[in-house]
Amino acid sequence: MATMNFSIPDEVKEAFNREFAGQNKSAVVARLMRRAVEEAEQQRQREEAFAALTEGRPERPSLSNAAIAELRDAGRP
Repeated sequence: MATMNFSIPDEVKEAFNREFAGQNKSAVVARLMRRAVEEAEQQRQREEAFAALTEGRPERPSLSNAAIAELRDAGRP
């Protein structure tokens, strides 16, 4: 298992110690770090999906607002 050293503000340390008193703080930090990594990965995937979806947008045909309204009205009973 690896060891990491980093500095945090005193108030964050104090709040962390209060919130997680009696718990294995190394396990808590590892769980929080895993969660942060997963969230960063999900954000990267969302950004890649958005880029892929919007990449070809200029080449796709578009409709005017009037044409959209006409199609919407045509689909209503």
